[in-house]
Amino acid sequence: MQVIQGMIVILLAVAATAAAAAGPVDPLFQDQSTLKVEITAPLSTLVRDRPEDQDLPGTFSYTEADGTPVELDVQVRARGNFRHRNCDFPPVTLNFRRSQVAGTLFDQQNKLKVVGHCKITSQYEQSVVREYLAYRILNSVTDLSFRVRLLQVTWVDSDERRGRMVRNAFLIEHKNRLAARIGMQEQEIEYADVSNIAPDQLNLDAMFQYLIGNFDFSPIAGSNNECCHNYAMFGSDADSLVAIPFDFDFAGIVNAPNAVPNSEMGVSKIGQRAYHGYCANNDYVEGSISAFKEVRDELYSLVADQPELEPNVREAVARYMDGFYEIVDDPLEVERKIIGNCK
Repeated sequence: MQVIQGMIVILLAVAATAAAAAGPVDPLFQDQSTLKVEITAPLSTLVRDRPEDQDLPGTFSYTEADGTPVELDVQVRARGNFRHRNCDFPPVTLNFRRSQVAGTLFDQQNKLKVVGHCKITSQYEQSVVREYLAYRILNSVTDLSFRVRLLQVTWVDSDERRGRMVRNAFLIEHKNRLAARIGMQEQEIEYADVSNIAPDQLNLDAMFQYLIGNFDFSPIAGSNNECCHNYAMFGSDADSLVAIPFDFDFAGIVNAPNAVPNSEMGVSKIGQRAYHGYCANNDYVEGSISAFKEVRDELYSLVADQPELEPNVREAVARYMDGFYEIVDDPLEVERKIIGNCK
C-alpha cells in the first residue's frame, strides 16, 4: 500500500511540474500555422564574412491575420557554434525595435533566434521541420519548454549578389520571454548539481531526449565556464533550478546530414538511442513515461498533419517514434534500456 501511495505522489509530482503554473504564451507562438515572411538583409556579407559581433541592417515583412502588411526594421547577426562553422548559411538572430513591434503579432519580442537551412538541399530543408517538431513534442508534455513558430522565409539579399530563395525556418522563444511566462529567472551559472535541479522535470527531459534520440546535451556542465550544454537554467536561485533543453539538430528524429555521433555518450551512429537520465531520479521514470503515453496520439498527429514534411520523411519520423513507444510499452525493456542504463 505504501509503495502504491508513493508512486501516486511521484506521478502527481511529474504532472504538477509538467503543467507548472505558467502565464499565457505570446501571440507569436500561440498560432502554429506556418508564417510566411520576407527577410531582406546583406546576405552575401553575412554568408561570406559571418560577422559574429556585428549587427547588419535589414527588414522583416509579413502579413497580419487581418490582412494588414507589416514591415519591421531588424538588425541581423550571425550566431551559433557548430552550425556557424559548418553550414553554408549561418543561423542568425533578429533584433527588433520594441517601438515598432508594439501592437503587432511580434508584440513583446526583442531578440529572436532563427533556425534555418544549413545547406541548400532537400534533406537539410526537412531537417529544419523535423527539429521544429522536436520542440513541439516537448511542448506537448510541459509548459517548461521553449515555444517555436515555423516560418516560410523568402530571403532577399540587399547586397544584390544572390537571388531570392524560399526556405523553411523557425523562430525560438527568447529566454527572457520564457522566464516571464513561467515566473522564474534565468540563472547564469558555471555548473549545476543534479541535486539542485527539479528531479521530476529533469527526468521528463531525459525521457524526451531519449524519445528524439538526442545525445548532444548536459544539464550540469557546459563549455567556457557556462552552464549548461544545450540547456537553459531557470529558478529563484542557483540552488533551486529547472533545466530546459534546446538545440536538437543532432537528434535521431531530426537526422541532419551534418550530425556527428558521440561515442562517449554511448552513440556510435545518428539515430541510436541511449538513455541519459540520472539514477537518482529513477523514481520518476514511470511518471515520465506516463506523460508521453498520454500524448501519444497527439504526437503522431503532429507528424501526420505537418504539411512541410515530405511523405517519406513523415513515415520515417513516425517509425522513429514507434521505436520509443515499443520500448516504453514493454516493462522488461524499460528496466533494461532505461532504468538499467541510468547515469
